Order: sequence, then C-alpha cells, then structure tokens
Amino acid sequence: MISARSRIAPDDLLTLLTVARLGKYTAAAQVLGVNHTTVSRRIAALEKSVGEPVLASSPDGWEVTQAGEQLISAAEAVETALEEAGKVRGMSGVSGVVRIAAPEGFVDYGGFDRIMALQKAYPDVQIDLVTATQRASKYRSGVDIEIVVGEPSAPHSQLQRMGNYSLGLYVSQEYARERGVPETIEDLSQHRFVFYPEHSLGVEGLEGAPAEFPRPAGFFRSNSVRLHVAATRAGIGVGLLPDFASQGLVRVVSEFSAPMEYWAVVRNESARRQVVVEVVRALAHTRSAQVPPA
Repeated sequence: MISARSRIAPDDLLTLLTVARLGKYTAAAQVLGVNHTTVSRRIAALEKSVGEPVLASSPDGWEVTQAGEQLISAAEAVETALEEAGKVRGMSGVSGVVRIAAPEGFVDYGGFDRIMALQKAYPDVQIDLVTATQRASKYRSGVDIEIVVGEPSAPHSQLQRMGNYSLGLYVSQEYARERGVPETIEDLSQHRFVFYPEHSLGVEGLEGAPAEFPRPAGFFRSNSVRLHVAATRAGIGVGLLPDFASQGLVRVVSEFSAPMEYWAVVRNESARRQVVVEVVRALAHTRSAQVPPA
C-alpha cells in the first residue's frame, strides 16, 4: 500500500480516475470541465503526495502504474460518495459524462434515437459522441465506449457483441432502367463503384469486402456511409451498402453478401461506472429488427 507523504486531494483522485478511463489529458479535461493544464497540475500534485508516478506514457495515451492502480479504488469511492450526495439533491441515480466513438451508420440507424431516449430518461447523463469507423484502439482512446466493426482484440477491456448485418450491392431504380444491372461480380467492371476509399480505415472486414471485385469503370469514394447511400440513390453507381439502408434500392449480384458484426469495447475502468453500463445497454437495443451499418 502507498503511504501518502501529504494529504491527497479528492479532486486529484478524481482526475486520476478520469485519465485512467480515457487515457488522455485533453479528454479528461473536457469531462471534468477544466483545462489541460489543471489536469496536469493535479496529477503532478498527486504524484508528489504519494512519492511515485501514478501514470506512465504509452504509444496512444496514459496507462496507470502500479502505484496509480492502488489509488483507483479510493478514487471510485470518492466518485460514489459524490453520486450519493447528488441523489440527496434530487439528481437521478445515473449521471456523468460518457464519451462514445461509433460509426456514422450505427448512429444514423438507431444509435442516435437510443442515446436521445437515454438522455431524456436521465437528465444528469451527458454524452460526447464522435462518429468514426475504425478498429478498436489497443490503448485508452479518449472515449469510454468504442463501437467497432468485427470482434476486436482489446486488452484490459470488456467486449459485448452488439449485433450483425450484411453488406450487399445495390443500385437505384433509375440506374437499373437506364444502365441495366450487373448480374455477376465480373459485370461490376462496367460500372462505377461506391464505397470507402481504399485502405483508409484499417478495418479488416470492410476493406476485405470488395477484394474479389474487378477494377470498376470508375468510383465515388467517401469515408461517410451516409454519402454512400445518397450517391447510390442518386444513380452514381453500384453501392456496397448495409442491407437495411437499402430501402427503395435494387439488389444486384445476389450471390454476393458480406456478413459483418458490431462490438462494443469498454475499458475495465469505465465498465465499472453505472452510467456507462446504462449507455451500453441502450445501444445494444438499437434497432431490434435490424442492426446499423458501418
């Protein structure tokens, strides 16, 4: 056990806890409502009190040292006490800031509605949401919850499968009338292709999906699935789209289907927060009949 050389301030413990969850001073500062300098000063004060480093730099953020780990339970006790005090003041039992990174399609096709319903049910829950289609970070990423495509390898984290969907090939009805439809994968070489830019995501499942396709006659590429759908509906070309984002479109090359899965990644420190548990639970119920796209 650490023997404190001087009094440890509760704010310093809460700052350590927040950095431990998010891995970045900037992200912790936003959650705590202070600036980066204040976070740095509080961590320095804590390390002076205990006489040892409580955080160590990693390639993608800050990791808690053995000395820091010994303080986490005390920091969580301070946080719990403050939450209990909040209940006395009439605040809901579920409160706090939750930072989420999720693919744009996941948000558009159900995730946003669930988050809004959660915030209405719990006025003391605050959400920071970043849309991003990416692989899970190996280290703390500055968020509490990452929604990713494919089962990730994420040490020191809890994983939850959020559902599945499939990618298929689609064209607009107008495009089908004017240009005809490809019937085989080889026929795709006569059409413009709509999908993500090559090698832009680092997500094996998504980047591997069109690997068997021939070189297309042209392309429209974007990192936004929302624009993929819009471009396909506008008759730009053949879109590789999530099955449930295809209403009103014509399925082509029916032999092709690429199954995908969504997973939630939550660092162990964040997974102990009730508010994070509630948010993951809400997102897991996104679209019971259809799971959102990448």
